[in-house]
Formats: sequence, C-alpha cells, structure tokens
Amino acid sequence: MVLVVIKALDMLEFVAQDQERTFSLTEISEGLQIHQATCANILKTLVGKQYLEHVGRKKGYRLGPMAYNLTNNLAYSQNLVSAARDEMEELTRRVNETCILGIIRNHKRYIVHLVNSDQDLQVRSRTERNIYETASGRVLLAFLSDKERAALIQVVGLPADDVWPEAATPEGLERSLAAIQREELSVTHSRSHIIGLAVPVRRGQQVVASISIFLPEIRCPQSKKQELIDALRETAARIDRRLGAM
Repeated sequence: MVLVVIKALDMLEFVAQDQERTFSLTEISEGLQIHQATCANILKTLVGKQYLEHVGRKKGYRLGPMAYNLTNNLAYSQNLVSAARDEMEELTRRVNETCILGIIRNHKRYIVHLVNSDQDLQVRSRTERNIYETASGRVLLAFLSDKERAALIQVVGLPADDVWPEAATPEGLERSLAAIQREELSVTHSRSHIIGLAVPVRRGQQVVASISIFLPEIRCPQSKKQELIDALRETAARIDRRLGAM
C-alpha cells in the first residue's frame, strides 16, 4: 500500500478516536510519529476533501462532513441543526415563511432541518431533491471545490433545459455558479410559481450547508424579496458564529 495513504488513514483514525474534541498538528504528528511538515501537508489535503475540518491554529482538527457521510452518520448534521435550530425558528417568526437547512447527500440536496410558517398557503419540499432544482442545491454546488463539483456533475450530468436553462451547457453552468459565488445568493423561479432564495452557511471558511426560504410568487413582491434576502444573510451569519464556537 502507498505509504502516504496509510498515513492519511492513520490520521483519520487518530482524530476519530474522540469526536468530542479537536487535535492539534503537534498532537497528531507526535502521536503518529510523522514528521510535522509531512503531517501538515496530508492534513491540508484531508481538509480540502472535507474529511477533516481545520477549526483554527490553536484549536486544531476534527472530523469533517465527508468522514461522517461515509457511514451516513448523523452526528455532523445534528451539530448543524443544533447551531441553526433557534436561528431558523426566529427567521420564520420574523418573516412568516418556511425555511430549510440543506446539505448535499448522495448527490442530492438533502433537508436536515425545516421550520414551517403558519401561512394558509404552504409550499412543501421533498427531503431529497435534484441538486439543480432548488436554490439551496445550487448554492451548495457553487461552493464545492472544483474536483468535488466535477465528480458530482459526472454522476448527475448537466441541468435539463426545463430545470435550469441558462446552465444547461458546461459554459453556462460555470457562469451561473460563478455568479452565485460572487453574490453568495441563489434565486430560483419554478414553473409552479414558487420562488426560492438561498445563502451559504459556513463553519470557518468552509461552506457546510445552505439556508433557504421558498414561497409562492404572490407573496414575494420586489420589496419583500430584498427583505427576505437580508433576513437570510443575517440568520446565516449568526449560524456561522454558532458553528465557529462549537
């Protein structure tokens, strides 16, 4: 077996021995008797692939979302929900629209938490959706690494013309995702007259989820649309801070 692969697996096993804490570079290097520079390079790769998270130079490393996704372990999602639940409830109370917290699972947008409004006319969303169909899915796709995005697109293909027409070609998809990255916002308008608005949620510098609102067009004039976007961004910022403190 390739030596660097063995070392990378050893690091994952070392960090996984206690999922309630973080491990510093020094702890990992000394614990596994790996030269610190070599250890740092492998850790950087594991962080880039989201198998580990770098919480900060002083706090160190812990398991990332991809490590949990290997076994469909819900602990990572539970941490997200724990950080987001109260903020999402406050968002729905403030704007009286349904909001969802989404991640990518099995190449689809997956809802890990939802807060319903008390509107008479409710919009429902399936737990799993084609990643291109929803504003939250598009945000998540936009903030994947280039390699992760390419691998996902290889599996699911390009968007259908009737789902995301401006992104139905490789060039169009690249332009559309670049715009979402610049604006940190995705807006969708479905054929069933539903508007979706989504922004990224971060832990440190890494996008780990998206938070979104979806509602009928008749309840979303331009003045309210900007109000909802502002509320989403404020909520995401508060969730980011909570995640950073975990």
